[in-house]
Amino acid sequence: MKEFKNEIFLDFTDPIIEKKQKKALLSVRAHFGKEYPNFINGKAVKTTAKTISLNPANTDETIGIFQKSGKDDAEAAMQAAQKAFETWKFVPVKKRAEFLFKAANIIRKRRLEINAWMISEVGKNYLEADADTCEAIDFLEFYGREVLRFAEKQPIIPVKGEKNKTVYIPLGVGVIIPPWNFPFAILIGTACAAIAAGNTIVLKPSSDSPMMGWLFADIMNSLGLPKGVLNYVVASGAESGDYLVQHPKTRFISFTGSMEVGLRINELAAKTSPGQIWIKRVIAEMGGKDSMIIDSEADIDDAVKGTVAAAFGFQGQKCSACSRVIVDTKVYKEFVTKLKPAVEALAQGNPIDNHFMGPVVSAKAEKSILEYIEIGKKEGNLLTGGEKIKGMNGYFIKPTVFTDIEPMARISQEEIFGPVLAVIKSKNFEHSLEIANNTMFGLTGAVYTSNKKKLAKAEQEFHCGNLYLNRKCTGALVGAHPFGGFNMSGTDSKAGGRDYMLLFMQAKTISEKK
Repeated sequence: MKEFKNEIFLDFTDPIIEKKQKKALLSVRAHFGKEYPNFINGKAVKTTAKTISLNPANTDETIGIFQKSGKDDAEAAMQAAQKAFETWKFVPVKKRAEFLFKAANIIRKRRLEINAWMISEVGKNYLEADADTCEAIDFLEFYGREVLRFAEKQPIIPVKGEKNKTVYIPLGVGVIIPPWNFPFAILIGTACAAIAAGNTIVLKPSSDSPMMGWLFADIMNSLGLPKGVLNYVVASGAESGDYLVQHPKTRFISFTGSMEVGLRINELAAKTSPGQIWIKRVIAEMGGKDSMIIDSEADIDDAVKGTVAAAFGFQGQKCSACSRVIVDTKVYKEFVTKLKPAVEALAQGNPIDNHFMGPVVSAKAEKSILEYIEIGKKEGNLLTGGEKIKGMNGYFIKPTVFTDIEPMARISQEEIFGPVLAVIKSKNFEHSLEIANNTMFGLTGAVYTSNKKKLAKAEQEFHCGNLYLNRKCTGALVGAHPFGGFNMSGTDSKAGGRDYMLLFMQAKTISEKK
């Protein structure tokens, strides 16, 4: 087997590649408005209620019509997954891994098409969409190799007179609840890791990006994945989601999303349901309030570039996005002076035309972000942005920067999940670290400084799951940057890391007398 290597992003500055992506966009647009079923036990299932996926850049356009399931379909999916588990758990690891490798190859062939659906459904630009698709491929390739590694003979201490071994076996039925902001990569990563480990799943995609989940389910079905191993159910989170989390046959829940929803899932999962014979495992990657520290000894031009990319890439809708930049007072004026034109130079418009920034994902998101912007106007000084873009039939908000924000202000403490950046002044490097650690989160962070001692201090004292030095705090690569955070940012599950597969397995030790 070839050594794992990250998929290389396409260069959309190449006119030939850009033209191919535009052609793919036109192609998928011809399929807008079609209806797509759920997949339960290998069968297409439709419901009376529907979920409508709209184009956030043009709300007159319907990406697709999906189902909206209740408890009955959730129960049917759970029963199908239970039944399938009884045989899937005995399928050789090599065969299970092969499904992942084959899926990766199909995605490579359909890469531009998948990018096009993502650009249309959640408003990513070409590169952001392609990076998402590449990460999905990486997860399939990486976890396929990892499950094979765990299937190998495990090192244990020998005992005279005994033949001993430790093997890893699957958990059971899992509920996979991925987010809309990495609608292909995270969905596939969480789903394929569970499946490769020998589990069966009920996959409940975000209602803001059901198309991306349907594409993956369709790909796996085309590969002949046994029925019931992957059950794709677009459903109400409050109804079906809660039902599945509390179900006595649910063995684990893999969730990526907001802190509020993650804590609710953790609470529901912690309560033992009648008939439940295990402690449910919760794998949660939640929110962040991520800081970048700009030290007095930093390269300010480089720091501004990194801040803008991390704060406003995909409209700030990444759990890893820089939402706070903490700047030493000695360079504060220079940094802010250079930051303003850099932000105002960002191109924003319909993602079909590959602008750097597009719309936020939904009307709900837009409303929440605009409310935080009004709070920001009271808590600090508006440097740029601060309003919805008029005359566009989508959820477009200008990239917004507030300066002179107090460390404990609401826009410095609460996750906004949009294109809003708080600039905070610090007295010195020690004060910057103190501010960086003052939230309930601990996902990503970055430090810009040429001082090696300060970098070493940050390594020890900056409390976050992913710390970046002299680079932006977004853009984790599978295998290179195992991803997951501390505190209220989740269970530090380290997606794309060497220990991630362990979350979907349990160890069994077997001792035989010689």
